[in-house]
Amino acid sequence: MNMGAADRGRDAIRLITDGDSFIENLAGDFTGYGHIGPGAVVGTGKIGGKTATVIANDAAVMNGRFPTVYSGIIGLEEGYKMAMAVYNTIGADMEKPALGKRPIVLIVDTPGNGPGKTEEIFGMNKATGAYQLALAEARLRRHPVVAAVVGRAISGAFLCHGLQAGRIIALSKDFGTMIHVMPLSSIARITKMDIETLEELSKTNPVFASGADFFYKLGGVEEIIASTDELKPAVIRHIGEIYAESAPESTGPWSRGGLGAERGGRLARARVITQMKAEFDSVADKYIF
Repeated sequence: MNMGAADRGRDAIRLITDGDSFIENLAGDFTGYGHIGPGAVVGTGKIGGKTATVIANDAAVMNGRFPTVYSGIIGLEEGYKMAMAVYNTIGADMEKPALGKRPIVLIVDTPGNGPGKTEEIFGMNKATGAYQLALAEARLRRHPVVAAVVGRAISGAFLCHGLQAGRIIALSKDFGTMIHVMPLSSIARITKMDIETLEELSKTNPVFASGADFFYKLGGVEEIIASTDELKPAVIRHIGEIYAESAPESTGPWSRGGLGAERGGRLARARVITQMKAEFDSVADKYIF
């Protein structure tokens, strides 16, 4: 399937789910999602025969109540809608054993949060933070959470819609996937470094670069997918591998640090953690009672 530039989220839903099994605005046992957050798509579908909650961006719509929310941006309503879908999924499977917890699949194509003043006042950061917390709770409650980056995965929006997943996979750079903390123009404003220097650094330094390959080296992506035909099998495989893990802590953000070190992208991390722990331990008795 060719993935359109404007509707990659919905294209990926059709790619990953079985046949016509996807039911939009049904997640857990709740169906009341349709009146908010048009930029967020939530629903339930079969993936490899197993019922799963699917959460995606719809980059082809604009939220009429919040003019800064368009092109896949995750705004206040979108954040709450996504969080509701996760918490309702957790609630529906609360009494089930680990192998009975339904997977949660995140399809990521977002340029960021892009908040306006109104959303900031209403508490957009609380909404996106609630979604991030919901995913962390789902992962720790043994729901397999897999994020598939099919387009853009940028800044705070990727923080809440992706980085809390147990596993992250991404289409290769041939599909124009872009993963980074912030654009080089924003880094330049913060660091006071000129854009030319940052562009040069981005060619070799994974911290400044924006491609999926560089993020893979940092351990932020478990696997690069070379074709759209491989996307669904990869999602199914990673769901199965998460089910097979003995503890939820073995997947997710903390595990990616070691993965980055193995790949040569985060060589200083372990030394910094060890030094910080030693310094804390040396003074801990003065502050902990």
